[in-house]
Amino acid sequence: SRSMLAKVIAKVSAALAEPWMELRLLLPLAKILNIDETGHRENGHRLWTWCYRARTYILFKIAESRATAELLEMLGADFAGVIGCDYFSSYRCYMGEFGGVLQFCLAHFIRDVKFLLELPDAATRRYGERLLASLRELFRLIHQRAQMKADFFRASLQMQQTEILRVATTEVPAQQDAQNLAKRLRLHGESYFRFITTPGLEPTNNLAEQAIRFVVIDRHVTQGTRSEKGRQWCERIWTILATCEQQGISAFHFIRDAVQAYFAAAPAPRLLSASP
Repeated sequence: SRSMLAKVIAKVSAALAEPWMELRLLLPLAKILNIDETGHRENGHRLWTWCYRARTYILFKIAESRATAELLEMLGADFAGVIGCDYFSSYRCYMGEFGGVLQFCLAHFIRDVKFLLELPDAATRRYGERLLASLRELFRLIHQRAQMKADFFRASLQMQQTEILRVATTEVPAQQDAQNLAKRLRLHGESYFRFITTPGLEPTNNLAEQAIRFVVIDRHVTQGTRSEKGRQWCERIWTILATCEQQGISAFHFIRDAVQAYFAAAPAPRLLSASP
């Protein structure tokens, strides 16, 4: 019956609470975190699912808002790692207020540059073409990484970074979209290129976007949650499924072991065998 299924889900959810919290406590210690967020519905109210992807795990948290306060709650004010993210204001506020170090997604930036090519102003289109050409050269270098020595590769990327910033901030048309793009790189240009000097950091936020994709599909199928318990179930089962896949272990076996430990009043199995 439906009530029996609800009781089973509640027990499984309780069994997964400790493994979820294990990852929750590790978040502020991560060296690199790719973060993304997407909408969530609960009884007609708009909530947000946050996805935190570290090197060895993925954690989901459903929150009341998309604001900087959520980052502060999950990471604290002294987060020492690097956050890969889009250009959304919450991340910029976190950087400004608490000194967070960010890598803004270059793929998102390229989409914004391509938008300039669709505008009627000819000078703006030429500006966009110059900027897009310099960005393509950057990715051409990235794709040739295997053929270059490490020092030469890094120096080449830094030279191209300088060229991109020069193109973006000189001879800027008066059109507002072009001015806004130039202002963005004047203010936050360094945060688009931290991957050059940070090993393991990606220039895009594809890792978080890929991780959150199945949550978006789940939302379309289930139409969201109905209660706090339902919210907790989603956070925990999504986290376990995604992290088990990332760890290369069986989610079924892990959940089975967690449920057995729960009923035996024993410690839950650990998801991670390594540090974040």
